Order: sequence, then C-alpha cells, then structure tokens
Amino acid sequence: MATADPFVVHVARLRRKSGQHAHELRRGEVALAGPMHEEGIDEGRSVVPSGAEAEVEVELVSFEGGIEAEGTVRAPWVGTCRRCAEPVEGELQIPVHERFADLAVAGPSDEDFYPIELDAIDLELPMAPLCKEDCAGLCPQCGANRNEGDCGCVAPRDPRWANLDVLR
Repeated sequence: MATADPFVVHVARLRRKSGQHAHELRRGEVALAGPMHEEGIDEGRSVVPSGAEAEVEVELVSFEGGIEAEGTVRAPWVGTCRRCAEPVEGELQIPVHERFADLAVAGPSDEDFYPIELDAIDLELPMAPLCKEDCAGLCPQCGANRNEGDCGCVAPRDPRWANLDVLR
C-alpha cells in the first residue's frame, strides 16, 4: 500500500478566507521521480538520496486565489554540477518563499506561481545544483572540465561578425 506524500499539504480549509495562517513542519523521504542514473541520481537535478530524510518548515498564509509559503528546507542532497557534470553533495538549508495559486487565477504560463491541484500544494527541492559558485563548466568544443585546467580550445569565430574584423 502506497503511503501519502509527506510534502503535500492540503489547504482547502486555509483557503476559505484570505489572511489565514498555518504553521507546517513536514519530515519524510522525498520520492525520486524521472529517469534514474545507475547510482540513483536523477541526472540534471539535485535530489535527496534514497532513504534520507528532508524537513520543510513553513508558515502558510492564504490570499485571494492562493497560498504563500515562507520558511526553510533542510535536507542532505546529491546531484550533478550543472556546469562541469561532476558529482556534488551537501546539506541543503535554504529559505523558501513560494506562491501557489489556481491556474484560473494565475494563468497557465505564470511562472511566479506553482499550481494548486485538488486543494493541495507540493513543496520541492532546487533543480539546478552547482559544485561551487565559481564552477567553470565544460568546454563547449571538446567537453573538458575547465575546473581541472585550460583545454586550449579557441572558440570558433562567428561568421556573422566577420565584416567587423576589418576594423581591427
């Protein structure tokens, strides 16, 4: 029998009146979704390792047509650096401030809101980890990890700018 997702918060009662508050502290394993790498890391994302527990502590406040969530997410995470593709891991402890709304209120293309589906909101992890803030990434020509040294590749000239070369 499948257990309920501990990070799905039912908000029907809270949404009855704007300005209502609710404090939520949720702990549990985060379900991994999508195609999995053989080590259990979902490529291109940061994930909580299988069996590890995450904690979300938020204050929920209702507004006309939605819910605002403000608080902290804590969890161990693993992933792949979005620039150099090296494995990365760490302890996630970040402030969150998210807004959830009905698609009828926010519109289907509004990126400032997450959807409220069936009077429930789902709290998530960051999607694009870095191994370090100044990660140099991979060379677009040869694929070498530029954090390990310069590969010596020279970026190809863009032919659209060739007419400007005569000004040099």
